[in-house]
Amino acid sequence: MNEEHREACASEFWRAMVREQMMPWALGEVDLGDDVLEVGPGFGATTDVLRERVRRLTAVEIDTELAASLAARLAGTNVEVITGDATALDFPVGRFSGATSFAMLHHVPSRALQDQLFSGVARVLCPGGVLVASDSLDSPDLRTFHRDDTFVPVNPVELPERLGAAGFVDIQVRENEFAWVAVAARDSTT
Repeated sequence: MNEEHREACASEFWRAMVREQMMPWALGEVDLGDDVLEVGPGFGATTDVLRERVRRLTAVEIDTELAASLAARLAGTNVEVITGDATALDFPVGRFSGATSFAMLHHVPSRALQDQLFSGVARVLCPGGVLVASDSLDSPDLRTFHRDDTFVPVNPVELPERLGAAGFVDIQVRENEFAWVAVAARDSTT
């Protein structure tokens, strides 16, 4: 992330937006179960909301500094922070009851790696386990904000096909003016 982006994601303004707007809209009444995976927690604004809703939360963060900071801040809570790559998840098949990804997929450097992340998440979800993923809609302002940064936006129109290919069913995609959210279940027949 560029410096402006890092500052924005670490701000109290962002934390308030996540808690009051983004997470209620994205999660709604979705039941993620008791053992949830969060991919790409970053500074942990979404993690703070999720950990209040679930019994156990495992957060996988690729940035070693962010992961270490989040682990130290959440030590002794119901959150385990792991430094790792969400495109190469090292968990047993069917380990998690639910999974989430918020405002991070555009940082995955290619469509192929995004699809690998979707497939990996499906693999570690139990049959019928739910994925809730949300990210920003592409815009000129967002591209400017991500200058000198990884920015590979996900087209929400393509999500049903991409998530279906990864092993998800019952895929629902919604949009608002700024973002999309997808809710899908791991296929229980595979």
